[in-house]
Amino acid sequence: MKNNNPSEYFDSKTFLTTLPHKPGVYRMVNGEGDILYVGKAKDLKNRVSSYFRSHLVNSRIWSMVKQIQDIRITITATEAEALLLESNLIKKHLPRYNILLRDDKGYPYIYLSSHKFPRLRFHRGGRSGKGKYFGPYPSSAAVREALNKLQKLFQLRQCDDSYFSNRSRPCLQFQIKRCSAPCTDEISDKDYQMGVDHTIKFLQGKNQQVIDALVKQMDQAAEQQAYETAAEYRDLIEKLRTISQQQYISGARGDIDVIALQFASNIASIQVLTIRGGNNLGNKNYFPKLPIIDSSQSEILSTFIAQYYFNRKIPKQIICSHEAEDSHALSEMLTLKAGHKVTLIHKTRGERTRWLDMAGRNALHALEIHLSSKVGMQKRLLALQQELKLETIPTRMECFDISHTQGEATVASCVVFGSEGAIKSDYRRYNISGIIGGDDYAAMKQVLQRRFKKALKEAAKLPDILFIDGGKGQVKQALDVLCELQISGVAVIGITKGEGRKADLDTLTIGKEKIELAPHSSALHLVQQIRDEAHRFAITGHRQRRQKARTRSPLEEIAGLGPKRRQKLLKQFGGMRAVTVASIDELSKVNGISRQLAKKIYDVFHRK
Repeated sequence: MKNNNPSEYFDSKTFLTTLPHKPGVYRMVNGEGDILYVGKAKDLKNRVSSYFRSHLVNSRIWSMVKQIQDIRITITATEAEALLLESNLIKKHLPRYNILLRDDKGYPYIYLSSHKFPRLRFHRGGRSGKGKYFGPYPSSAAVREALNKLQKLFQLRQCDDSYFSNRSRPCLQFQIKRCSAPCTDEISDKDYQMGVDHTIKFLQGKNQQVIDALVKQMDQAAEQQAYETAAEYRDLIEKLRTISQQQYISGARGDIDVIALQFASNIASIQVLTIRGGNNLGNKNYFPKLPIIDSSQSEILSTFIAQYYFNRKIPKQIICSHEAEDSHALSEMLTLKAGHKVTLIHKTRGERTRWLDMAGRNALHALEIHLSSKVGMQKRLLALQQELKLETIPTRMECFDISHTQGEATVASCVVFGSEGAIKSDYRRYNISGIIGGDDYAAMKQVLQRRFKKALKEAAKLPDILFIDGGKGQVKQALDVLCELQISGVAVIGITKGEGRKADLDTLTIGKEKIELAPHSSALHLVQQIRDEAHRFAITGHRQRRQKARTRSPLEEIAGLGPKRRQKLLKQFGGMRAVTVASIDELSKVNGISRQLAKKIYDVFHRK
C-alpha cells in the first residue's frame, strides 16, 4: 500500500482538515516554489482530498503528488469565478501539469488611427495608440486579406505618417486606385471621412448599412446629373456586394465562434472558425501542450476555451464539437468576463452542423500533417544515428552560425532541435563584441563560451550533438571550448557548404575526418534543415542590429547630450546636416550647450 502522504515534507492529513466544502482554486507547489498544477473545484475539500487517496490509479498523477510541498487555496463565491481565476493563473504561471495554450504572440488587429486623415494598417501588440482597433482576427492572413479588400473599396491610406506628410505628388497606390491620395489633396476632408465611416461599418459587419448609404449617394449624384460620380458609386456597390457574398455564411447572425477538437496519439488539434456579423473572418489551428497527466477531450476543450478567451473579445455563441467539462460553469465564467450572455452549444443541426463539420475536417487535416511530420522527424533522427554511428538517437541538437557584413554588427545564432523538430522557445541570439571585425573563429569561440558557461552555471541540459556552420577551423574552436570547460559527451559536427553552394555536395566534419552523405540521405536533409534554420535566424538578427546601428544618430553617443538637448540643438540648426558643419562657437550659442559639450559634438563630426 502506498503511503497516504507521498510528499515527504507535506502533511496532507492536517492540511485536508482545514479545507472548506466551498468552490475555489488550488495551486500545488514544489520545494523550489514552482507551481506544478492549478485546478478549480466546486468543492475544495472533496477535490483536493482525491489526490491523497490510498490508491491512485494514474501513476503520473502520483508522480506529481510526490513533488508537492505546499498547496495554496483561494475560496471564490461561485464555480464560475473559480474557473475565471484558474484561467488567469494558468496563463500567468504556465504550470507543467496543466493543459497549456501556447499562443504567446499578440493577436492581430486592424488599426484606424486618430489622424485628420486616418491611416488603416495591420497591428499587433499593445493597444496604447489613439484610434480604433478592430479584432482580434484569427490570423495575420485574415487581417491582410481584409486590408487588401478595404484598399480596393474605400481607398484609405496605409502609409506611415512621415511618408504621408512629405509627399508632393500622389504615389503609385493612387495610380492603381488603392489610395485616394489625401496627402496631395486629391480628395476632400468630407469625402475621405465618408470612406472612413464606411470602413468602420464594414469592419463591424454592417455591410448592408454601407450599401444602403452608397445607393442613396448614387441616386443623389444621378439626380444632379453627375453621372461619372454615380457610376463610381455603382461600381463600389457592386464590389461590396461581391465581397459580402463571398464572406457571408447563410444563417449567421451576430458573432459566433466554431471550435472543433480532434485527438490522436496524445496530441490535440483544435480548429477555431471565427464569424463576425455573418462574415467569415477565417480560421486558425492550435496544438495546446498537454500535461503528462491523462486528460479527457471534454477537459481539453474546456481548458482551451477558458485560456483562448483570456484577452479576446468573446462572442455571444460558441459552437463546440464536444460538450465541454463543467459547461454550465464555463458559460457563467465567459458571461461574467464578457459582460453579456454567452452560450455554449454542442448539439447542432442544419447549417451549423455544416460549419462544425468544416471546422472538424480542418482540425483533422492539421492533426494528420502534424503526426506525419512527427513520424518523419523520427525517421530522420534514426537515419542520423545510423549514418554517424551514434550510440543512441539524439534528443537535443544545437546549431551555431555567425552572420555579419564585412565585420559589421556580428550576430551569432543558436537554434535547437529535438525529437519533435524545432524547439523555438530555446532559440538564442548573441551580439558579438570585442573581436576584430570579420574574425569568424573568434566570434564562434565567444558565443560557445557564453552558451556553455551559462549552461554549466544553471545546470541546463547539454546537447547530444553540437552542429557548427563551418569546417575544421570552426570545429576546432568548439572542441577547444568544450575541453576548456571540461564538457564531455557532446558530439561536435561541422557543416561545410558544397562547391558552388550546391546542397547535395555539403560535407560533414567530425574531428579531422570529413564525411560525405548521399544526396538523397534523410540524415543529410535533417542536418541541412538545422543548418539553414540557424543561418536564417542569424542573418535576421544581424540585419536588425545593422539597421538599428545605421538609424541611430551620432548625437546619441555623446555623454551629457540627452534627448531634450538633442531636440533643441536640431531645432536651432534646422536639422542634422547643419549641426555636422557647425563650429564650436556656433554650437555653444545654443541654450544648454556648454563650450565643453560643444567641443564633444564638434569632435564627433570632425574626427580624422
